[in-house]
Amino acid sequence: MAFVIALAGKGGTGKTSIAALTVKYIMEKRRQPVLAVDADSNSCLNEALGVDVHATIGHLREESLQAIRSGSDRPGGMSMEQLFDYQVQQSIIEHKGFDLMVMGRPEGPGCYCAANNIIRKYTDKLSETYSYVVIDNEAGMEHLSRRTTHKVDLLLIVSDPTVRGIKTAHRINSLVKELSLDVDRYALIINRVSGDEGPELRKLAEDLGMTVAGLVPQDHRIFEYDLQGRGIVLLPDDSGAVQAFFGILEAYSIP
Repeated sequence: MAFVIALAGKGGTGKTSIAALTVKYIMEKRRQPVLAVDADSNSCLNEALGVDVHATIGHLREESLQAIRSGSDRPGGMSMEQLFDYQVQQSIIEHKGFDLMVMGRPEGPGCYCAANNIIRKYTDKLSETYSYVVIDNEAGMEHLSRRTTHKVDLLLIVSDPTVRGIKTAHRINSLVKELSLDVDRYALIINRVSGDEGPELRKLAEDLGMTVAGLVPQDHRIFEYDLQGRGIVLLPDDSGAVQAFFGILEAYSIP
């Protein structure tokens, strides 16, 4: 089974950038097959990874529902479940060093529970063929309360360098405990630290009972790469964010 690393946090913390750096670390340091899963309806992990999306789970689900309503013929007498399974397999984006599966935004009304559950089903299924799975979850805590987060070996809760961000991270941390989610280890990443606020925020988090994995500095090159439409996975080794985050993962003894 794959070693699963998941990301959680409020919007605007740089969670997706950290997810992309996690994929970069596995590609460069572990050199093993990795499946990146964008489980956020506001999909942007593909941009951080520098790849285009040709299909999403949400869109495929809407197409399947429309086909059922219209009574469309299915190729080769396949059941709708078999056809959908085939389409999901085909939707996986293959790239050098990693594959990517994207939830996307369902076009129909209502919540994202169905697409989320599909993501969970196929992530669990595909984890048998990958050494690592990296899941970029949607912002906030709803995916945790719906229990759509899978079994996780390492959950990284990402905060921006603000008191509000730390308190939000603490609520996520508490919810993981309250729901007794199947998470082996979890810790806080304080991201985009640009001044001397790091030690004070670390102390606040630790006083609230959280384990702080480390601090990642503000890195102007992440902003520049985003403006240029370049994947964060292309950041050079001397990037401050890369060096700091790779050090954190090394300390956590990723197998």
